[in-house]
Amino acid sequence: MSGRRPARRRPVQRRRSRKSQRPDWLLLGGVAVLALSLVAALVQWLLAHWWILVLVAVVAAAAGAVWLQQRQQQAQWARARTQGLRYAISQLDALHHRDFEHAVRDLMRRDGCADAVQVGGAGDNGADVKATDPFGRRWVIQCKHRRNGLAGSPVGTPDLHVLNGTGRQLHGGDVVVMVTNGRFTAKCPPLAKSQRLHLVDRHLLNQWAAGSRPLWELLRQLPPPRKPSALS
Repeated sequence: MSGRRPARRRPVQRRRSRKSQRPDWLLLGGVAVLALSLVAALVQWLLAHWWILVLVAVVAAAAGAVWLQQRQQQAQWARARTQGLRYAISQLDALHHRDFEHAVRDLMRRDGCADAVQVGGAGDNGADVKATDPFGRRWVIQCKHRRNGLAGSPVGTPDLHVLNGTGRQLHGGDVVVMVTNGRFTAKCPPLAKSQRLHLVDRHLLNQWAAGSRPLWELLRQLPPPRKPSALS
């Protein structure tokens, strides 16, 4: 017998029919013709019933006018609520520290700082509220909430050092303020005065929140206005 191995047969590759490789253009064409026919029929029907288009336009215009009026009324009510905003010191005591920051933001808005925002949180770099007053001055406010008010721990100089290091250099503040519903240690006022910082303790906060005078009328030695204002 010969030692030659029989040749391996190559697998037969079936050729795919050209019909299975190409899309069914006939079916797609039929669908396209049907869609165009439906669109043409709809257009003809609308032309024959043009009054329906007029009715839809009138209803849409009326709905838009009602929506716009409601938005304007809501904006007016929001401005009225903001201008009449008042807080009792007991209400501020009962707030969560984050809600306390929002309350300070709302008080700044009440006083005319339309751009006042709450920015406190992780990595806030010593700023909880930022605002621009009607005189163009940029306010940077750090909030320290004490659940027990005066009985809580006082705000100390380390907090002022943090605010002093970021209020102007990092946040670009013209007026840098520390607000608390509690109290400050005895060393805070001299440090604040030397570094041109402003302190709002419980007593001053109570005046500001419960009254109608803006904070810049309650604080002393503020920087001059950056721009003329109707309030000046």
